[in-house]
Amino acid sequence: MAMSSGILAVVSLITIFFLSLMITARVLPIHPYLKIKDSTPISQLLYDTSNYGFLQIDNGLALSPQMGWSTWNFFACNINETVIKETADALISTGLASLGYTYVNIDDCWSRLPRNLKGEMVPDPKTFPSGIKALADYVHSKGLKLGVYSDAGAFTCQVRPGSLFHEKNDAELWASWGVDYLKYDNCYNLGLPPQKRYPPMRDALNVTGRTIFYALCEWGVDDPALWAGKVGNSWRTTEDINDTWASMTTIADINNKWASYAGPGGWNDPDMLEVGNGGMNYHEYKGHFSIWALMKAPLIIGCDVRNITAETLEILSNKEVIAVDQDPLGVQGRRVYASGPDGCQQVWAGPLSGNRLAMVLWNRCSKAATITAKWGAIGLEPSISVSVRDLWKHEVVSENTVGSFTARVDAHGCEMYMLTPQRATHTSIE
Repeated sequence: MAMSSGILAVVSLITIFFLSLMITARVLPIHPYLKIKDSTPISQLLYDTSNYGFLQIDNGLALSPQMGWSTWNFFACNINETVIKETADALISTGLASLGYTYVNIDDCWSRLPRNLKGEMVPDPKTFPSGIKALADYVHSKGLKLGVYSDAGAFTCQVRPGSLFHEKNDAELWASWGVDYLKYDNCYNLGLPPQKRYPPMRDALNVTGRTIFYALCEWGVDDPALWAGKVGNSWRTTEDINDTWASMTTIADINNKWASYAGPGGWNDPDMLEVGNGGMNYHEYKGHFSIWALMKAPLIIGCDVRNITAETLEILSNKEVIAVDQDPLGVQGRRVYASGPDGCQQVWAGPLSGNRLAMVLWNRCSKAATITAKWGAIGLEPSISVSVRDLWKHEVVSENTVGSFTARVDAHGCEMYMLTPQRATHTSIE
């Protein structure tokens, strides 16, 4: 009898071991780029995705980076329900919603400071008198989705109630309102490690019965790319952006470091777009948008869409650049080559579905410069013939280019291209 019990125990342990392997396999997806079979002209070594899927969350969201609008960069705390409704209307009337900008996100300052007697968050009665549920209903009636903001701390950054230790009740409340998105910040965190503070909200959201996008805003303090893939759908890799050339370029460089960790289901987030807020010129904003798209960053508009200029709308509505950001292969593009003073003449690139490659020639010098991208530097065989399409001019600029491509780029400007190798290949993704 004792021997039979021992055998049963061993069998049980073996069974548990193999079940654990099966579970591990389910939560460790392989990046689509690694599933490519047959010949491909683009080097997989250069565009490493080996860290993708590190305990990747799987809630069916974020198969491509999220797109939408947020209050913070332009309005900060000067928000109310009228601004939100008018912005939802403007996203429709400008055509931005039809291009994928579907999340309408309320950032900090939507709630009053004290919770009610039930311990619930309460919308500020002065600025959101109709409540968040009525606002969500309005946004949903436009075919859009509503996002709210909270904090993995005792208070938000603007000293409104945080959700630390209130995760279950807050998640249930938001779900009852019809919320679709949560940005979860990092202020007043009581010195507790983020690896302890962020997972409880993931668990609380998951049991509400409503699918809610979970965007971690930990500012890159504890390198969230290393651990946040098992927690949220995106994670901030950097401090807050501001509307300056220096801030934008610094943040791009930091986010570039974590390229191998991003992919369908979870994305590196270098913060929201500043395009249209006035602190940079046209060339700088075009580079901002191009690099964010190449890096598969969330595209969250941060300007006043109700009063958008034609120039800003041109940038934000470039379908070909948006398509790079939303490409189903989901490989974050990265800087592959730099030359010139302090490396200011840069080549950024990343593979796309269909054996294509996106490439940005980014001139971060103070003067116009000629930048050359050699095929070997961007992961192509030097002898291959490539069709080059300019994504800002919306035209093919070369049918059969071999070895390299050169363009003159304005100071603080960029040029963005789609490269399609002409050699016949066959690619399949399981």
